[in-house]
Amino acid sequence: MSTWAAAALGGLLLYASFPPVGMWFLAPLGPALLIVAVRGRSCRAAFAAGAVFGTAFFGPLIVWLSNLGVLPWLALTAVQTLLVALAAMLLPRLLSLRGWPLFAAAWWVAVEALRGRAPLGGFPWGRLAFGQADAPWGEWASVGGAAALSFVTALLGSLLVYGVTSWRGGHRRSSAVASCGVVALVVAPLLIPAAKPSGRSAVVAVVQGNVERERSLAEQARVRGVAQNHARQTQELADAVRRGEVPRPDVVLWPENSLDSDPQRDLELGALVADSVRQLDRPLLIGAILDGPAGQSYNAGQLWLPQQGPVASYAKRQLVPFGEYIPARSLLGGFGALQLIPRDFAAGSSQAPLIAGPVRLGDVICYEIAYDGRVRDTVLAGANLLVVQTNNATYERGVQAGQSEQQLAMARIRAIEYGRSVALASTSGVSALVTPDGRVSDRLGTWRGGYLVERLPLAEGNTLAARLGTWPELLLGAPALAGLATLLRLRRRARANPPAADLKRDPRLTNLLS
Repeated sequence: MSTWAAAALGGLLLYASFPPVGMWFLAPLGPALLIVAVRGRSCRAAFAAGAVFGTAFFGPLIVWLSNLGVLPWLALTAVQTLLVALAAMLLPRLLSLRGWPLFAAAWWVAVEALRGRAPLGGFPWGRLAFGQADAPWGEWASVGGAAALSFVTALLGSLLVYGVTSWRGGHRRSSAVASCGVVALVVAPLLIPAAKPSGRSAVVAVVQGNVERERSLAEQARVRGVAQNHARQTQELADAVRRGEVPRPDVVLWPENSLDSDPQRDLELGALVADSVRQLDRPLLIGAILDGPAGQSYNAGQLWLPQQGPVASYAKRQLVPFGEYIPARSLLGGFGALQLIPRDFAAGSSQAPLIAGPVRLGDVICYEIAYDGRVRDTVLAGANLLVVQTNNATYERGVQAGQSEQQLAMARIRAIEYGRSVALASTSGVSALVTPDGRVSDRLGTWRGGYLVERLPLAEGNTLAARLGTWPELLLGAPALAGLATLLRLRRRARANPPAADLKRDPRLTNLLS
């Protein structure tokens, strides 16, 4: 197989492991084929192979972004591809080291760490871990978080290449070692003790009001009917409770942007929310644009209690560049759809859970579900139920390419990672209820109104992944840096000594000088 074919096929197979295709078992083949494409190649050839791989992966993965225009889709694809291509220049050198499957998996973790932080706060979408909720090795997320699950998935692909090449080279023992490694990685999660249930649970209701799909972006940005849609579905839920068709929920959840302004300033919206709270006589979490001091605006979740009104709120901390704020606004703010964003949102600072009786809601708004730290902070602050408030209508309006399904896949991994139930509330779908083992217990599809009601476990205590924090990412990514440092040291030695004499002392230089 040629370099370009291997790189392109690897990117496409990795894409197919994510929703909407969802063939999770293909994920290890992505790293495996990238290794095949770059092994033994020059830095320039590795860069080109990385570019082909990145384009084949990110292009279809985020094609839903083309609903905002072709340019944003192409631009983000290009940025992510460039990061992968630049990092791929280092990969052939790491593959020349003994134990290179470990270094290759570490390289993958390091690249994901870079992508998740830069530029402009990063874009963690498409991490290997996020497509592995159904994999038998998915439980690794509870041990070392998404970073550990990505490492294991990449290592499976690396061991596959190592085993095949060793077998072809007549090294049967090395091939057997690789096979044992694969078995160990797959079987080990079965030995991880299941989290002990707290014995506490709560009936959780998610309301999906829906929006009109045919509306333009400008109309979607200012539509007020969304709030009425959610109030209407809440009324139907209350009627179903009175008829005994569903249990009375302990807490009701509306999605992000279910209100388009501050209900404490907009008396009409405030009355609508208050009436919805009275219908069920239960706490209600809404999604609203809240006004702050000095003209600031926050994309927030706000908790309303019966007889009390709004008592607490969570403001989104990880804002979306070019969606919730515009970098270099003076230069770029007048272009295309960016004109629909008249002002920047302010970022929140608190990760404290919202208390609704026995339920301590850890609110995570839309994009934040992809960021390890944002989710972990609210878990460590005491949340016993995770809530993802989201509005995906813009990204599903025309080209439906799985954005909401990809977000649900992330929510499932977070459930496993932190041992928490997750409620995903979306304006237009997908909405879902997820148990702590990552299983989707109920869901609503896109472009329909409705509600979900389910009794979900409330967690106590923290998984090992929650307690370890960023350490797994640091420790698992460090071998890649250590390997590169070793290579630099060896190259300096090679330049300082005659090659023939130096090779006698350190056979690892053979790959560097050939």
